[in-house]
Amino acid sequence: MTDYVLRHGLSVAAPLAKLVEEQVLLGVSADTFWTGYAKLLADLAPVNAALLAKRESLQAQIDAWHDARKGRTFNASDYEAFLREIGYVQDTPPAFELGTTNVDPEIATLAGPQLVVPVMNARFALNAANARWGSFYDALYGTDAVKGSAPAGKGFDAAHGAKVIAQARAHLDAVTPLRSGSWADVTALSAGETLTVEVGGSLTELADQAQFAGATDSGHIMLRVNGLLIEIVIDAASSIGKNDPAHIADIRFESALTAIQDCEDSVAAVDAEDKCVVYANWLGLMRGDLAESFEKGGKVHTRTLNPDVRYTSPTGEVITHPGRALLLVRNVGHLMTTDAVLMDGAETPEGMLDAAITVAAAMHDLAKAGTKNSRAGSIYVVKPKMHGPKEVAFTDTIYGRVEQILGLEKNTVKIGVMDEERRTSVNLLACIHAVKDRCVFINTGFLDRTGDEIHTSMHAGTVVPKGEMQSSAWFSSYEDNNVDAGLAAGLSGKGQIGKGMWAKPDEMAEMLEVKIAHPNAGANTAWVPSPTAATLHATHYHQVNVAALQETLKTRTPAPLGDLLTLPLMDGRNLSSEAIQRELDNSCQSILGYVVRWVDQGIGCSKVPDINDVFLMEDRATLRISSQYLANWMMQGLCSEGDIIASFRRMAPKVDAQNAGDAAYTPMAPSFDGIAFKTACDLVLKGASQPSGYTEPLLHAARRAAKNA
Repeated sequence: MTDYVLRHGLSVAAPLAKLVEEQVLLGVSADTFWTGYAKLLADLAPVNAALLAKRESLQAQIDAWHDARKGRTFNASDYEAFLREIGYVQDTPPAFELGTTNVDPEIATLAGPQLVVPVMNARFALNAANARWGSFYDALYGTDAVKGSAPAGKGFDAAHGAKVIAQARAHLDAVTPLRSGSWADVTALSAGETLTVEVGGSLTELADQAQFAGATDSGHIMLRVNGLLIEIVIDAASSIGKNDPAHIADIRFESALTAIQDCEDSVAAVDAEDKCVVYANWLGLMRGDLAESFEKGGKVHTRTLNPDVRYTSPTGEVITHPGRALLLVRNVGHLMTTDAVLMDGAETPEGMLDAAITVAAAMHDLAKAGTKNSRAGSIYVVKPKMHGPKEVAFTDTIYGRVEQILGLEKNTVKIGVMDEERRTSVNLLACIHAVKDRCVFINTGFLDRTGDEIHTSMHAGTVVPKGEMQSSAWFSSYEDNNVDAGLAAGLSGKGQIGKGMWAKPDEMAEMLEVKIAHPNAGANTAWVPSPTAATLHATHYHQVNVAALQETLKTRTPAPLGDLLTLPLMDGRNLSSEAIQRELDNSCQSILGYVVRWVDQGIGCSKVPDINDVFLMEDRATLRISSQYLANWMMQGLCSEGDIIASFRRMAPKVDAQNAGDAAYTPMAPSFDGIAFKTACDLVLKGASQPSGYTEPLLHAARRAAKNA
């Protein structure tokens, strides 16, 4: 049971009060904080509830509209007119300019990978922060990125290593070419006012000398491509460098420019105890003193934040460059409540608590001297799961009130708007306008967006198989509209236009082939699942000058709204019984593989093997797709409740076998009576009635029950 203390009419979990009052608050008294927060809740919690009720009202009207037209030919014009009539689609605002100021270059002007990591796990949080720099050699050697080659045996495989070096040097030839010769044949490097390169006994230089950024005190060479640094590590004593003619030991890339420390989809924080862990880790990152010790290879290692990087420019200027990713924090959305703070005995909006405490914790970064997260003096918050302009405007109100409580200048807090709900997509410019003086980020969240697409059209008909969603008309329109709206709003040069996650963490060769589509689409950032993936994805930003590309995209004609509103339905198409069963089994296995670890062990995001034992990154967004997908098929009569339960029972032993090596794992079969198994079934069987199709209400209740048990 949680112990509570009274703070200005609020019942605050005692551990949270202690954390806030003794560690988080800086330059603000506890009395001022709790007085202000109590007033914020009293004023804004009813508004929050009204906005959630509006979601339900709109969905009920959409369901009724579809129900009334069962058996009739769908009319896209009538549908759009109806959505405008009920206020689901709103008028586009007149042309406007973003008023956002004091934005760090990692967000405003540079293009590069973005990591998303559960802040609840201190080791992962530190790894992400330190992923600003990564070894290209290591990223190639330890993955499948070198096609047709993999290391043999447990020790160093010299033959595979040679292929790694060859591929790395070929990349340098492509993005930092020499005036003559190849990086593969370099025998010496000499840095001064210019970079002199020896190839086969002859001297040459970079084809573009402006790419030479300088050198470190230890003689490492710094190059710059499209704003990103590349470090050529020179070390004659290292095992790699001593065998290289130029003593090149490694090639390091500036990789994850930014990292989102996530309080939301990738964590399982369901109560006051969990929230304290989340807030304490974020506080440690903002103070700069977060550390985590762990055992590996029989030794204890302690991870801390990396120092900055120093080098001397060709003109002799000593430059200090960030050694860590610029950190953003993703707060939870408007839906969920928390028992960490009670008002009149009832739980309060979790997103408001996140706003108050994560911003207060970030004030330590603003106040400290030396190495900072934001050199521009800003606090960066990503806000997910907002439905339409009024909810985005409400977010602006919340953070404005938090700034007042904490004595911060207005718009110190910058907002990233996740374009992952359908009502936000169709009103994206209006959503950006609602936070136009603090907006620094929009990002397509295809996974949640697909889940919301299915839920919104639950009564319209049977949705297409999951694998066909990305070829649906709405998808390409959605991805293009995100870029077009961002450019129209003036985000170019002021903020990030982002794309979604690469969900196959072990498939790096495929990622190298496919994910260049994101910068080629005009996005100056895209999500990756690991530091290694960030280093490999950085190669795409070496190849594509996103800022220049955005200038050309500003003139293209945006897709019509009707494309974005196209429903991904089967339209009378039939599937074989075998195809239906295959889809049921695939989705049930995916749901079980994620839910059993979430509920029983509190693991919010992880690599989960699919039905073919291929590891995929799973979080609540992927779960939302699978559960809504099956709920739709069941509602539309493509399968029955019995079919769903039978598939879950058939897949549970497979998931148990996939987790057989986990000592903390509790098998679901053959009893099928555990909390996790029941929750997985409920996510589908009760899926149509879940608010916006979200999985959090059922997951949180189940995790709390599992913890209490």
